[in-house]
Amino acid sequence: VAKMSAPTMEERKACWGARDEFWQCLDRHADDASKCEKLRRSFESRCPQQWVKYFDKRRDFLKYKKKLETEGYHPPEADGKS
Repeated sequence: VAKMSAPTMEERKACWGARDEFWQCLDRHADDASKCEKLRRSFESRCPQQWVKYFDKRRDFLKYKKKLETEGYHPPEADGKS
């Protein structure tokens, strides 16, 4: 059984740096991941897989939250069925 050790401070910094570069690329290219593949691979190779999943969800959540703050909440359109 392989024991997972906690990432060192340097490993965490490398992970966060790779994440930030990847996210900045997505921001610059309107979330077109195909333009950021190299940075995505770097992000995935520098971070534990669980962290990658967490950060992906976190980015979606932060974008959703920002949209709510700028546009407000709009409930889904009712389709005539009550």
